[in-house]
Amino acid sequence: MESIVYFKALADETRIRLFNILLNHEMSVNDLVSLMGMGQSRISRHLKILTDSGIVQCRRDGVWAFFSASKAGKEKKFVDSIRFLFDEEPELAEDLKNAEAAITDRKKKSKQFFNRIAHKWDDLKQQIIGDFDLNGAILKHVERCAYAVDMGCGTGQLLHRLKEVAAVSVGVDSSPQMLEQARKLFSADNGSIELRLGELEHLPVGDNQADHVIISMVLHHIPSPEKAIAEAARILKNKGRLIIVDFEKHQDEDMRKNYGDRWLGFSKEEINTYLADLGFAIILTESFEMNQSLKLNIYKAEKINN
Repeated sequence: MESIVYFKALADETRIRLFNILLNHEMSVNDLVSLMGMGQSRISRHLKILTDSGIVQCRRDGVWAFFSASKAGKEKKFVDSIRFLFDEEPELAEDLKNAEAAITDRKKKSKQFFNRIAHKWDDLKQQIIGDFDLNGAILKHVERCAYAVDMGCGTGQLLHRLKEVAAVSVGVDSSPQMLEQARKLFSADNGSIELRLGELEHLPVGDNQADHVIISMVLHHIPSPEKAIAEAARILKNKGRLIIVDFEKHQDEDMRKNYGDRWLGFSKEEINTYLADLGFAIILTESFEMNQSLKLNIYKAEKINN
């Protein structure tokens, strides 16, 4: 009986604590070692039991492995059915508090990285995309509209082009220095551009406001890509369009060090699953070869739920 396997996997205090964290956050072994204050071999042993049971899944990203509660199949149904049991346990709440503090610290370090390199970010991007007109490739998929949002707008280069098709374009970024670079670009703008400081998982934009949302070369930098796409769904009007641009999954670990990447790209299947789960219908996918043997994918999707 599969239910026996599931319950046996949880018949241990350490595994319950691990599972509770993974219900709420995707974590690496090193993350969990730090949070739990236990040795790596002990954490790995418990993770193996949880993954072997099917209630925890492992996602490989280069040389890293990330764990989370299962998100599909009967294992997900089991996970959802017992989730309420973890809500009232003080020890488990403390673990989640520590996990959220660790994620906040990680975001702070990421923000510091982008603040440091904001003045040369456009040059760094050119090392990858070369002469390819990425913003032009995006713009051909953006219809004329009243309101567009660029999530992770950086120095504002795409926003500058969005003025051609959107009456109002809003750029959101978590780096104050990136926004400062963007302000220099739009110092003489007539008000059609708005720049807002905010996290992409908690956008400073109201529900159902945007006709178009663009997430260009951003998802591989943030801890939870799915949450960012969910925020895009929240702020889009019904039938609104979402454009995602990101690397195809690759194995170049230098991208983490040189460009602050957290994820080594995403397979088409991963992005398509995120979109389908969050109420989008995929319109098209395009692929382009970049420098350093990297491939860039452009996805266009329509929000189809109310």
